[in-house]
Amino acid sequence: MRLRRDMTAWPHGPESVVTVGNFDGLHVGHQALIRRCRERAGTDRRVAVVTFEPLPQTWFNPERAPARLQGVAHKLTLLQQFGVDRVWMLRFNRQLADMPPERFVRELLVEGLCAGHVVVGEDFCFGQGRTGNAEVLATLGTEMGFTTEVLPPVEVAGQRVSSTAIRKLLAQGELDQAATLLGRPYSMLGRVGHGLRLGRDLGYPTANVHLGYRPVPLQGVFAVQARREGGRWHDGVASLGRRPAVGGGDLLLEVHLFDFSGELYNRRLETRFIQRIRDEADFERLEDLVAQMRQDAAQARAVLSGTDRTADIR
Repeated sequence: MRLRRDMTAWPHGPESVVTVGNFDGLHVGHQALIRRCRERAGTDRRVAVVTFEPLPQTWFNPERAPARLQGVAHKLTLLQQFGVDRVWMLRFNRQLADMPPERFVRELLVEGLCAGHVVVGEDFCFGQGRTGNAEVLATLGTEMGFTTEVLPPVEVAGQRVSSTAIRKLLAQGELDQAATLLGRPYSMLGRVGHGLRLGRDLGYPTANVHLGYRPVPLQGVFAVQARREGGRWHDGVASLGRRPAVGGGDLLLEVHLFDFSGELYNRRLETRFIQRIRDEADFERLEDLVAQMRQDAAQARAVLSGTDRTADIR
């Protein structure tokens, strides 16, 4: 998979089958768009995704930005796993915000990616003031030489799949329902860094993942499974939040893996959240914190005792 971040057109080559969107979470609705692109591309055309960082909602209104379901590295990892050949991750800025729909299509899809076919959802909007939609795209495609396909919304168990719906489920602790809409357990990917080593001193060493994107859609203590790049899944317990029990601080994911020995520092760790155990809490005495950690670990082990650890769930 090849990645480009600037506005320079890709080198000309075979036609592309293109889809466009934020793709935050890469849920089953997003996967349906990419799967259809792969079907239409066959063996002769490339599959290309146009996406944006930061998300347009974040750029327009950073104070009310939605929680991110994933960071940039995680999004790219999943796009590659789903069979995308090219990712044009455009920096959303004033230039893009003010781009008229016709220019967006001509410069990005036609001249930029040699689009022969474009697949979007029926609620797709683009261009200055969101004045472009699926109908406008189809009209411009007829004029500029590509075909357009509009997919209906994906529903699971009667619920329309969307990143907004998944954020809400995660905030409510409904991890099973969120996993259904995602097509896999919700997970975070981040690099392990140094911590205060308090967990190690208390008998519960943790891998400390400093999250480079905020806000996040859930906080608390969870039964989890985690793996380093190229490794297998390990059961564990994790705390995601600001650590009120040790004086607070920046948002941090702390993962304690059961029966694990190995080096994790500076490695990417993917952590998938299986069940929420409790909220974060403050403790007056260190002994009370240790007792709660022991209880959390026991509960997490019980939750995970029958969970599959042999393969990634997609």
